[in-house]
Amino acid sequence: MRKRILFIEDDPILNRGICTGLEREGYEMKAGFSIADAKNMLARERFDLLLLDAGLPDGDGFKLCRELKDDTLPVILLTARGMECDMVGGLDAGADDYIVKPVSLRVLTARIQALLRRTSNKETVYRMGPFEFAFEETSFRKHGVLLQLSVREQKLLAYLVAHANLVLSRNKILEYLWTDDPDSVEENAVAVVIRRLREKLEDDPARPVYIRNVYGAGYMWSEEKG
Repeated sequence: MRKRILFIEDDPILNRGICTGLEREGYEMKAGFSIADAKNMLARERFDLLLLDAGLPDGDGFKLCRELKDDTLPVILLTARGMECDMVGGLDAGADDYIVKPVSLRVLTARIQALLRRTSNKETVYRMGPFEFAFEETSFRKHGVLLQLSVREQKLLAYLVAHANLVLSRNKILEYLWTDDPDSVEENAVAVVIRRLREKLEDDPARPVYIRNVYGAGYMWSEEKG
């Protein structure tokens, strides 16, 4: 369900920061620090997108793009080179997008989402039991009946479903739903969104079977019912 991104960046602090931020946005991240790391991981694993620094200790990201040009893997070059000729060169080398550092997490996430939408062969639809969730189309149905979910409820549902059968702590959910400033959010904010989502999804919100509490740990989307 979750999109897998390989991020190649030799600055360890930037690498860790972007990986952490994108994981909060629901992506599964793998990190590397060189062209050699990229080639090794691409040979062993499947990814949905490559986020690649242009200047690496053992080679040029532009060259790797050229080598991958005939591949179906979408590539975003993330680099400090901001000249127009560099941008054109990156796109000519086979990159699908070119982002100049520094870049905010919000902008980076939006560009990643846009590229994945363009390159996806078909929309991902989640089906389980009475539910059918088309996240890209923001269409959510239970027993075929369209549900009206707020933007926050949609985001929470996507996060829970992407981590089905895994416990997510209140703090993790809080940081994901309020990425910009989680410290300013009221303490019961997560519980409020959980309650509202349960009222729309559960047969009996007081006895939830899909959005479950795990005592002392957090919340979990359970697929056992389906």
